[in-house]
Amino acid sequence: MDTSFITVDLIRAACQRLGYKFFEYGDYNLNIVGIRTDDDKANTFNDFITVSFKVEGEWRLYVFEATTDPGLYYRLNPMNVLGTAILAAGQHPGAFKLGKHRGLYPALVQAWPLPVHRDNDKDAELDTTGLVDEGWHGINMHHASACWVSKLVDKWSAGCQVLASKADLDFIVGLCRHSTTLYGNSFTYTLLDEQDLMHV
Repeated sequence: MDTSFITVDLIRAACQRLGYKFFEYGDYNLNIVGIRTDDDKANTFNDFITVSFKVEGEWRLYVFEATTDPGLYYRLNPMNVLGTAILAAGQHPGAFKLGKHRGLYPALVQAWPLPVHRDNDKDAELDTTGLVDEGWHGINMHHASACWVSKLVDKWSAGCQVLASKADLDFIVGLCRHSTTLYGNSFTYTLLDEQDLMHV
């Protein structure tokens, strides 16, 4: 997927326009920003997770293929009677901390109540217009297959933010570990819609 349009300046401008915090001071002060693209084809890793931060005054930006949406299986078979969870766009202060996904491997795990849309019409279309349910939903940031770069979301996400590649998640976790030594084990997560980047 083409990621050339994603820059630190673009992400920062979008955050500033929306009134969100963008961390510019201090080394390894991580801006973890998801981008939910306009491509709404179900079951694909068609979104991005970005991490931007400064090291000795110089910006670094990393962009990873991911999904910010639940896979088709859970759209058709919700785990919750209210419907499948879709993390609401916006800035979520202190959303994540380092932990283990389902107790199995290092990941970013939910650390604060988060708002999700409940999609309960059991079809392939993503519905972000219905009920908003704020609480502890187990919305983690983790990887899909540990053996290969995944192409289909399927059961890898019931609402989590999921990296297609294990190596990408491991890289993010490594950055977070370093960041915790400076700022503590708490990470803000900002989820933007692609259109947010188009109106800066």
